[in-house]
Amino acid sequence: MNTNILWVDDEVAMLRAHIMFLENKGYAITTATNGHDALDLVRERNFDLVFLDENMPGISGIETLKHIKEIRPTLSVVMITKSEEEDIMNRAIGSQIADYLIKPVNPNQVLLCIKRLLHHRQIVSEQSTADYRLEFNQIAQLFSSAKKFEDWVEIYRKLVGWDIALQNEGVREVLSYQLNEANNEFSKFITNSYLRWFDKNGAPERPLMSQNLLRSKVFPHVKPGSKIAFLLIDNLRYDHWRVMAPTIQQLFKIEQEDLYCAILPTSTQYARNAIFSGLMPSEIEKVQPEFWLNDEDEGGKNQFEEELLRRNMQRQSVSGSLFFTKIVSAEAGKQVLNEKNKLDACDFAAIVYNFIDAISHASTETKIMRELVGHEQAYRSITQSWFQHSDLLELLKELAARKYKVIISSDHGTIRVQNPVKVVGDKNTSVNLRYKTGKALTYNPREVFEIRRPEDACLPRTNLSSGYVFARNRDFLVYPNNCNQHVKYYRNTFQHGGISMEEMIVPVVTLLPM
Repeated sequence: MNTNILWVDDEVAMLRAHIMFLENKGYAITTATNGHDALDLVRERNFDLVFLDENMPGISGIETLKHIKEIRPTLSVVMITKSEEEDIMNRAIGSQIADYLIKPVNPNQVLLCIKRLLHHRQIVSEQSTADYRLEFNQIAQLFSSAKKFEDWVEIYRKLVGWDIALQNEGVREVLSYQLNEANNEFSKFITNSYLRWFDKNGAPERPLMSQNLLRSKVFPHVKPGSKIAFLLIDNLRYDHWRVMAPTIQQLFKIEQEDLYCAILPTSTQYARNAIFSGLMPSEIEKVQPEFWLNDEDEGGKNQFEEELLRRNMQRQSVSGSLFFTKIVSAEAGKQVLNEKNKLDACDFAAIVYNFIDAISHASTETKIMRELVGHEQAYRSITQSWFQHSDLLELLKELAARKYKVIISSDHGTIRVQNPVKVVGDKNTSVNLRYKTGKALTYNPREVFEIRRPEDACLPRTNLSSGYVFARNRDFLVYPNNCNQHVKYYRNTFQHGGISMEEMIVPVVTLLPM
């Protein structure tokens, strides 16, 4: 399909060489010598781009631009002028020009402008596709050579980068296969390594994990007179951070971007309590039993985060006044913004922000959200759109204005599940789809990662026969009863609690105010 360009210039005869050059490149060029004729053409025909001379007899280029935008608001217009006066440039930019060229222009300069405005997405897509095809084998070879968690971090970084960059659907399908293969190999790595990280011989290999996150990444910055904020955004995946980062970089400089390992189960009850307490779940149950509830216990499993954090600060001899809050609704977010004096009065602000998690739950429970968040790109897009209009962004603006150093992280990520795996348990078995804990669980051990002795992974044991099983990659755990109904309801929903790069490899980013 031809690209139709309108070139408006009172000296258009002088541009014959430029027009022939563009026509030889396959562009259809229509010319006009004044603004009135240009507006008639814009009303009558569809153009992809307009080159518009600023200085013409009759109505000026600026006036013509204004009327073009009234007729076709989305039509891209490039202003061409002999003048470099700032006032003219400001007026043109204020009238929403797509680009600005100074006479004399050469044909290649014009061609570059066309490609940037009309073919940018296509060119980037084609180049990204070519680059990914070159790197495909290199990434695949990394799977077999990955021996440490840090190796998988680098693989995940690469795959997320391509997942965001690639637009070609055929190539994206190839990437999805490679992501699936990577998660299968990552699951094998976790199966072989996880329990060893908790014994004496394997401890040196253990990566930064949930229970040490604050001690390593946050507490070293906290002291009286400091301005430190820790934002825990529930369910924040690395790809979510990547699409939010450009907006945040307008407020903060990224000092450090790391990825750490969320503990198993990768669920709020276990991972987030471990973060704030600085302890593994079995240690919380032993040392501070009043702050721990097991899966079958009644009540909220994350209602003691502030108390766990304060005791963690005491154990680590962290001084400084603490402001702690949880934002679980738009009203709560506005309330924090209305209480700016609390931010001014504290040395350390710890804020839990729960919205991305709400999206993943809504994609299971609400039909329209299930349709809107049907795949990874849609999940990222909705997260990005929400963030750009959220109270969280307004909170970050306030923290930037108050010169806070901000550490952003999460307790775990989430993955879109597809493959059902059957598990049998009694009525007290936990209901999470990505892990199960209970007594006398029945399952195929080849289909799950099993921890028969919970104490080996610093997990609570509710009775003598209790154990844990974890789903891997895109599997989810279902009971034989009403199996088909459950599979139909939960397939392609976003879940967390098990083993995948998306759930376990979690961003932690340190931001400095501008």
